[in-house]
Amino acid sequence: MKTPAGKECPQYYADFHRGRHVQECRLAARNPDSAPWHPSDCARCQVPDILRANASPDMRLRLTIKPGILGFGRSNKVDAYCEKHGIAIDDPIVGCPRCNAERPGIDAFLNALESKE
Repeated sequence: MKTPAGKECPQYYADFHRGRHVQECRLAARNPDSAPWHPSDCARCQVPDILRANASPDMRLRLTIKPGILGFGRSNKVDAYCEKHGIAIDDPIVGCPRCNAERPGIDAFLNALESKE
């Protein structure tokens, strides 16, 4: 579903049918440490970009929204975890290093990415 920021995100849900007014981020709602979600949080959220770049079925994301000082400004923090190997993922866009090592031909792709930087 398209977020208020205009990106496709499977974690965003909206229902405006027949007078309803429901908008939520299901990823932020599952995290008790997160501040309440606001539609403006979608503008700076990395989750749609991560899911577009890495479609690993074993990767689990956790979104934490933190309010700023005195209520001004908010920040989104995305943590990734590999359920298959039980490790935290440093770069969710690249994915789990152990899962990537198991895939044939991924080394050539990752080396090409590193050589461009």
